[in-house]
Amino acid sequence: MLALSLSSVGRSLTGINIVEPSNAETALVTNPGMYQLDIILKKGHNLAIRDRGGTSDPYVKFKIGGKEVFRSKTINKNLNPVWEEKVSLLVDSLREPLYVKVFDYDFGLQDDFMGSAYLYLESLEHQRNLDVTLDLEDPQYPDHDLGTLDLAVTLSPKEGDFREATMLLRRSWKRSNKQLHSSMRLSDVHRKAQLWRGIVSISLIEARDLQPMDANGFSDPYVKFRLGHQKYKSKTIPKTLNPQWREQFDFHLYEEQGGFIDITVWDKDAGKKDDFMGRCSIDLSPLSKEHTHKLDVPLEEGEGMLVLLVTLTGAAAVSISDLSVNILDDPHERHQILQRYSVLRSFHNLKDVGMVQVKVIRAERLMAADVTGKSDPFCVVELSNDRLQTHTVYKNLNPEWNKVFTFNVKDIHSVLEVTVYDEDRDRSADFLGKVAIPLLNIQNGERKAYALKSKELTGPTKGVIFLEIDVIFNAVKAGLRTLIPIEQKYIEDEPRVSKQLLLQNFNRVRRCILFLINAGCYINSCFEWHSPQRSICAFLLFVLVVWNFELYMIPLALLLPLAWNYILVASGKDTRQDVQAMEDLLEDEDEDYDKDDKVPRPGHSDDGRLPESHILVDMLASWHFEWIRVMVDPERKGFINKLYAIQDVCISVQNALDEVASYGERIKNTFNWTVPFLSWLAIVALCVATVLIYYIPLRYIVLAWGVNKFTKKLRDPYNIDNNQLLDFLSRVPSDIQVVQYRELKLDLSHSPNKRKKNNPG
Repeated sequence: MLALSLSSVGRSLTGINIVEPSNAETALVTNPGMYQLDIILKKGHNLAIRDRGGTSDPYVKFKIGGKEVFRSKTINKNLNPVWEEKVSLLVDSLREPLYVKVFDYDFGLQDDFMGSAYLYLESLEHQRNLDVTLDLEDPQYPDHDLGTLDLAVTLSPKEGDFREATMLLRRSWKRSNKQLHSSMRLSDVHRKAQLWRGIVSISLIEARDLQPMDANGFSDPYVKFRLGHQKYKSKTIPKTLNPQWREQFDFHLYEEQGGFIDITVWDKDAGKKDDFMGRCSIDLSPLSKEHTHKLDVPLEEGEGMLVLLVTLTGAAAVSISDLSVNILDDPHERHQILQRYSVLRSFHNLKDVGMVQVKVIRAERLMAADVTGKSDPFCVVELSNDRLQTHTVYKNLNPEWNKVFTFNVKDIHSVLEVTVYDEDRDRSADFLGKVAIPLLNIQNGERKAYALKSKELTGPTKGVIFLEIDVIFNAVKAGLRTLIPIEQKYIEDEPRVSKQLLLQNFNRVRRCILFLINAGCYINSCFEWHSPQRSICAFLLFVLVVWNFELYMIPLALLLPLAWNYILVASGKDTRQDVQAMEDLLEDEDEDYDKDDKVPRPGHSDDGRLPESHILVDMLASWHFEWIRVMVDPERKGFINKLYAIQDVCISVQNALDEVASYGERIKNTFNWTVPFLSWLAIVALCVATVLIYYIPLRYIVLAWGVNKFTKKLRDPYNIDNNQLLDFLSRVPSDIQVVQYRELKLDLSHSPNKRKKNNPG
């Protein structure tokens, strides 16, 4: 029997997709005849819900003999999708059924299985158009109702065209075989599907006259945006019908003719399903590029309107190429790029901070994800919301990709994430390993081996990946970009209650509080004269400072710990001892996670102190009144709703602890020179503040600040407010992020120089 497949390099000949043979030379000898299978994928009915919003983004795959021969387009947010797509397949045997599978598309995540069915070709009448309804099933859960698919199928014998079809098969197979062995170059279809043609910048300003959804006559509105597979959710504004968000974000535009942005407005309800408040859409095709458009969009199926600012710009510098073709290896191209990001052009196009080129060379010793002891690895490269991927190398634990990815840098503090997955034809992709590399940590032009880490980036996993990265940026633009809000990622995990994470955040806050307590005890010891020498020095310093105090001394004093820590770092001393403590804490939590998830009974430790778990219980008791209020709230009926409400309270506590701890750690890491670029930026800002306060009277500074605040709304009604200090601190990594971004030590056998000769470029 002829085994059939449709490779990614298959051709469409005379309107028919050739289903290529996996062993053409032997199969064609005994071929009994050919058949043309015409299929129209019409629509689906009552498909399974896979997204949190109660919908799915379904697409369909056809397989014959275990090989994929067709994939439909994705229909967004629809449980009754209409495709109306036609495909023609050339098959040589009716004994292999057509395997139909439906998936829910999740951008950047694993696609969810929605059901499958078989169409047995032997049961079809020849040369007759048949309407077929397939009942979707999940083999693991056969009792679940997953909906149906409607197809129109026509099976026609091709006896007269057998010789011609055989020649087509031979030629197609030779072409595909030749391409597969030629340096695995990315096809144009694969490349174009990933590269965007422009950027859509959206500013969500406000809403007016929304519909009241709560009993108090108000709503808690938030907005969801969707452009293709890209999604964005705004923050929630509580108790208002005229919310002001003042949020800005960017979408990638893949279609040259534009596209539609779907917008929905929701009322947030803790513990129960959010209420729908209205929808609208924006047609991007009539909007001119490089111009900001103010849009007042009325809501359909609801009340009120949204005020938006929409700007379309050209595509950023993003590309995929083979290792032999990359722009930075061309001296002329490299010189032009260096000129574009030179200091002389610091105030030209402030959003274009720089560019990064990533060479994904190969990986070694990957984890075996398949039962055959092999994997089908491919690599995904992400920078903020920009995401590109390599091709798949099948049945290989030491794949070589040899691809070059180029990204535009909008924030020099972004983190480059490289993730290796195993492609699985029957399920979503399996995770094999990941590395996270801050752009400021990159050594240009160095081919380096990175040990792969787990999903949480806290521990090692099997395998090594070889990368060569170059970053070119303008330092002035990068510094100015630090003082505006950080770009929010579209793909973020939903917050979940975790005992380990709650305890981890509590311990982080506890460490920050202990630092302040120790500092207070040290100062108090000076008053208590525990050390006469220390107290005398402290007293003289106190008198000297108070007698000569000027306001400019405050920023000047903040420069002293920065200068002191710089001397320590320059002399080779490590000022970041807390990072090792955080690594130990994360390792202990990983061990606890592997054990049974039981809360230890509160009791006393050997040193007479309460254990940390008991402290955590006591702390959570302080929020117990909130839980009681939730449980007795008459609006929250039903036990499930009460559980959801309690979960929301726990998530709020968990996130609040994380935020407090993160800001404390970021302040410490600024002074510890964890990120030298940010520490130098802090020194520049403090020096400027010292000079301004020294030469300009305070009343003038306060007056200028007040006039700017009062007139900002008048000068720019749609300005998005921000706090520059918090924006600066958001770029400084917390202790957990420092651990996640730290490189793992490698064996000498993983040196990249060993095989560099075999991988030129």
